[in-house]
Amino acid sequence: MSRQLDLLAPEPVPSGEVEHVVRADGLVVRHRPGWLAEADHHLSALLQEVPWKQEQITLFGRTHPIPRLTCWMGDPGCHYTYSGVRNAIEAWTPRLQALREQVEAEAGCPFNSLLLNRYRNGNDRLGWHADDEPELDPDRPIASLSLGASRSFRLRPRHPAVNGTAAFSLELGHGDLLIMEPPTQRHWLHQLPRRRRVLQERLNLTFRVIGTRPLKPPLS
Repeated sequence: MSRQLDLLAPEPVPSGEVEHVVRADGLVVRHRPGWLAEADHHLSALLQEVPWKQEQITLFGRTHPIPRLTCWMGDPGCHYTYSGVRNAIEAWTPRLQALREQVEAEAGCPFNSLLLNRYRNGNDRLGWHADDEPELDPDRPIASLSLGASRSFRLRPRHPAVNGTAAFSLELGHGDLLIMEPPTQRHWLHQLPRRRRVLQERLNLTFRVIGTRPLKPPLS
């Protein structure tokens, strides 16, 4: 019998803050509201320091700009392809290296790469997907740090008819940390939907682990 969504009561953590844990079939998500100190300062600095760019994707023979700005950072050799776009690796900045170390201590996992998304307003968005590209280590968590405007983060099971669990939303605010533990990416999809009334910018920093095992060549 499948297990229904279980939103546990907030629990204190050693720092005195609060952590929400969401569990369902194949899903473990930890949410730390207001986790990052000096979030205002980091937001202002990252808007200026990061080399943001708008990638293009090709769907059904037509090329479109993706509805957000992005940047990919990582250790040497941490290549990453998303939606057919092979991201160029930017070197860690001192600020993002320091944030990486903070997030690693919280997640209990060393991360070697970071995808930054910049949502300029509520029209910028990200469709349903899972972070399950072949480069990513499926047995490591993905840690997501939010800065700026509060946005709804939607999750739904890949096969709702099988596990009987409905989609749900988490409101991610300024300075919130969300950790998606394995095997969440195998069994669940997530999205950041359009919110036309949102006028402010939002940054999302997702810390990841690129696997060291060799990738299989594409089928000819």
